[in-house]
Amino acid sequence: MAKILKEEITKTEVEPEAAKPKDKDKAKTKAATAKKTAEPVAEKESTETAVDAKIAKAGKRSAKTTKEVAEKEAKEVKKTQTTKAKKVEAVKPKQKPHVKKYSKNQKAAKALIEPGKMYGLKEAVELLFKLSKVKFDASAELHVALHIDPRQADQMVRTSTSLPYGTGKSIRVAVIAPDELAALAKKAGADSVDSEALIKDITKEQFDFDVLIATPDKMAEVGKLAKVLGPKGLMPSPKNGTVTADPAKSVEEFKKGKVEIKNDANGIIHIAFGKLSFKPEDLYANAKAVVKAISSAKPAGVKGVFINSMFISSSMSPSIRLDNNEAIKEAKEVKEAKEAKEPKIK
Repeated sequence: MAKILKEEITKTEVEPEAAKPKDKDKAKTKAATAKKTAEPVAEKESTETAVDAKIAKAGKRSAKTTKEVAEKEAKEVKKTQTTKAKKVEAVKPKQKPHVKKYSKNQKAAKALIEPGKMYGLKEAVELLFKLSKVKFDASAELHVALHIDPRQADQMVRTSTSLPYGTGKSIRVAVIAPDELAALAKKAGADSVDSEALIKDITKEQFDFDVLIATPDKMAEVGKLAKVLGPKGLMPSPKNGTVTADPAKSVEEFKKGKVEIKNDANGIIHIAFGKLSFKPEDLYANAKAVVKAISSAKPAGVKGVFINSMFISSSMSPSIRLDNNEAIKEAKEVKEAKEAKEPKIK
């Protein structure tokens, strides 16, 4: 019995000693894991403290520097306030409206026109002779504002008409055509018909003509000069009769008084239809021909109202506003009168 008791006692004593190494291993593993987790935390803390230290170091300012910064901020605030005040003060004072000074003749001419009144075409043409006070042969002009968009190709106005009594100016006509047709154009009154010389002069931007007429077979050569002729308004076109197979006939028409009608970049037509040296009835006939041509040249792309306003004037005279409907009605009376005179053929 004693032996058994001794063995049990020894077992109990040995067992905790055998268990000791296992507890040590566990402790080691726990310490290792704790160390691993503690390392990044320590690193974070160290970096944070370093940053705080830097900020604290940078933020430390002496009384002198803080005073300078405060003064600088106060100056900037004052500067912004002064600039705002200057902007308010810099508002331009209202200028007195520019009053145009008129001469005695201009005042007398303006007094003949009733303000706000829209005149008929015949009445306006008769009044032109009273308004003109110049010492030279003044031109009679018609200015028509159209309801179009000049940037759109289908709203451009380009036509021509023959003035019954001419323009009162000597027009220089040049013709680019084959030799046979050029000879006929020369007989009709063309000023220059030498095609080669004309092309050379145009390339040098020398224009000794007011109208250029070309035949269709010569348009391949003339087309190369479009960049030079286009800006001057001299490029031949079938719309105004300057591209034709019969140049002699076109020369006669332009010499007699055929004029080209086209709008400018602002959608306005400016055209001279005679001189004040004409008889009033002759000038009236020319004006009717121009108004009729413009009213019948409404482009397909224009819807609704075509003519906004019409004014008539002479050189250096005040303008007279026309009644659009009345002027168009007077212009159409010419055609109706001619049709009434001509006998109907059965």
